[in-house]
Amino acid sequence: MILCTFAAVMNNNAEHITADASHLDIAWRLALCGTGFGFFQSPNNHMLLSSAPNHRAGSAGGMLATARLVGQSTGAALVALFFHLFGDGAPHDAMLLAGALTICGALSSVIRLGLRPPVNER
Repeated sequence: MILCTFAAVMNNNAEHITADASHLDIAWRLALCGTGFGFFQSPNNHMLLSSAPNHRAGSAGGMLATARLVGQSTGAALVALFFHLFGDGAPHDAMLLAGALTICGALSSVIRLGLRPPVNER
């Protein structure tokens, strides 16, 4: 989660990526971001799917896929809106929004760590 947040901050730092940036300059930033998302998403998906009862595993997988698709569609629509509103500054502004939302997600996950699941009484 810390790596994911760090990657979002690094990705938003547009001053480090210039118009003449090499492929390596872009690749290491994308690799760092992908690593952070991988460290976050895999345990998160495992927790979601394993917390569902066995007879509801299909529904949990469906909800996970739906949430992922809604996020991808919303992200693409927001980037298109940013291009319409901000023109050439859209990529920078879109990355700032993505970083802010990533940090919000990381903070909500950290807060969730302190919560204990309810104990089933039998």
